Amino acid sequence: MERTLCVVGAGRMGMGIALSYIHAGLDVTLIDIKPRARGERAETFARVLGGLRRELGTLVRLGLLDEAQADTALGRVRLVAREDALANLARARVVFEAVPEQLDIKRDTFDWLGEACAPDSVIASTTSTFLVTELADMVRAPGRFLNAHWLNPAYLIPLVEVSPGPRTSDAALQDLLAVLRLAGKTPVRCAPAAGYIVPRIQALAMNEAARMVEEGVASAEDIDTAVRLGFGLRFSVLGLLEFIDWGGGDILYYASRYLSGALDARFAAPAIIERNMEQGRNGLREGQGFYDYGGMDVEAYKLRRLGELCARLEIMGLLPRFDGARAAGQAPPAARS
Repeated sequence: MERTLCVVGAGRMGMGIALSYIHAGLDVTLIDIKPRARGERAETFARVLGGLRRELGTLVRLGLLDEAQADTALGRVRLVAREDALANLARARVVFEAVPEQLDIKRDTFDWLGEACAPDSVIASTTSTFLVTELADMVRAPGRFLNAHWLNPAYLIPLVEVSPGPRTSDAALQDLLAVLRLAGKTPVRCAPAAGYIVPRIQALAMNEAARMVEEGVASAEDIDTAVRLGFGLRFSVLGLLEFIDWGGGDILYYASRYLSGALDARFAAPAIIERNMEQGRNGLREGQGFYDYGGMDVEAYKLRRLGELCARLEIMGLLPRFDGARAAGQAPPAARS
């Protein structure tokens, strides 16, 4: 029996997940979970299909699709009401739950899915609020349940944070990872912890940026320019922990000690940084840090990363050019005597 893919919840996240799969060439059943009168149902379906069509139109304008491909993709989605979804759910390999972040709605949804889905169907919640350990007891056969946190816009951002619980089976985890990769996604695994990975890091960064505006450190425009052209560019090539290894954990330690004294204790380095220093794990120059560089051609690795940075700068039109000032007819100011 051919297995299907179902997305429960036709809001922003549900639509984004559906777009990811119909763009990748798969058929998707998108299920509107909310009970509605016939007229309201028709209006909702028209709105959802219109939204999918607009997003596909954006991909056309970006040059990622042509009009015929957008029409083909839209034809791969089947939008159904809850009562019309049973046959698809019974054949579902993976069901993504994307209903509103309210526990009573989720509990009702999981009760229904427990009855409607095949016993070996994987059920993945896309919640950004609740942990797998908080939701697993709502699911019949919690061994097939885990969280899959997508990032918006879901059909473009490649990362999905996957959080299995202590009762999640390895078979369920592997099934979900395989289905995510079908849509070209890169899954990363994280423990059941508030904020997952990306939201936890970005909350700190966003709050600090807002705090700098509040303190008059810089304008919102200058802070965002600094983030786009300094912070963001580097960390699109090097991960945060990889970046620590490049500069040296000891550099971070002493910089953090200064900032915690000058600004606030929140800037203090975590204990793992000092432990790494004590163990001679400061990063690239010592051959180990958060990563082990033993046996690696470090120069080739560094050249590859710098090449990736240059490629991003080239796309942005910001790659430094030899004799760039001369080509622009510019000259340095005359020296003063």
